[in-house]
Amino acid sequence: MNQEHSETKRKIRFIINPISGGKKKDKIVKEISKIIDQNLYSYDIKYTQYRYHATELAQDALIKGFQIVIAVGGDGTINEITKALIYSDVLFGIIPVGSGNGLARFLKIPLKINKAINTINKCNVFRMDSVQINDHFFVNMAGIGFDAHISYLFSKYGKRGFKSYVRLIFKEFFKYKDKTYQLIIDNQAIDINAFLISFANSSQFGNNAHIAPLAEINDGLIDICILKKFAKWKAIFILLFMYSKKLNRSKYYSLIKAKEVEITNPPNLKMHIDGDSIEFNSIVRIKINPESLNIIVP
Repeated sequence: MNQEHSETKRKIRFIINPISGGKKKDKIVKEISKIIDQNLYSYDIKYTQYRYHATELAQDALIKGFQIVIAVGGDGTINEITKALIYSDVLFGIIPVGSGNGLARFLKIPLKINKAINTINKCNVFRMDSVQINDHFFVNMAGIGFDAHISYLFSKYGKRGFKSYVRLIFKEFFKYKDKTYQLIIDNQAIDINAFLISFANSSQFGNNAHIAPLAEINDGLIDICILKKFAKWKAIFILLFMYSKKLNRSKYYSLIKAKEVEITNPPNLKMHIDGDSIEFNSIVRIKINPESLNIIVP
């Protein structure tokens, strides 16, 4: 669906996370004013000030009749905004300035700010799936196991950014123990011992680390990606598979596609949802919401 000229300008709200990716965002405002097509759009800019503030700003945009809401941030910011827009008619766009930019990379949204703004100008819209976890939503990736453990530690870490994340991974990797999880996948019970289990809508965590190389974002299915116990010295081979989009060829990897999943063995289950750490103390129910978000893509 391409943007057509209208006498009435469409209203855009840009929601900027000032600390996303550990980078300053001063230049972005100048780029928006310079590049956005002001014959087609009027806009305002809001900055997040605390966790979940982006959700409030997106809800406010809905109430005030904005037709488009743009996330200027990473996957966590995207998550906060999209949960307010699911099943609405409002269009969602991304200017990716996070640490990993998993969803933007998957959708081939340009990482250069000027090109991302031009993508918004062209306003090509695609309907994608979202996923619900109890009262939470995500659009890219959730998981339990090692990545959730790292996400929990990262949430309490002083410094943001990719380098801090990698530092934590190296620190924790060799002492982390695999766990057994009790799942019900499309009504079939299964016990799985795993290093990590990802529930994927798109293919990657971010930075082109593809945990779900076969994922499609509009197939009405969750990719349940199970990375089984492996000798720690084989981690380099796991990473090579991951970054070459061939993890599905590893004997330590298995994939189940499903519409619904339950995790039945909390308490104190640590999970990441689009990179943000959440803790559950009751049964976790995960289900797909087919074609529930309108997203602007190249």
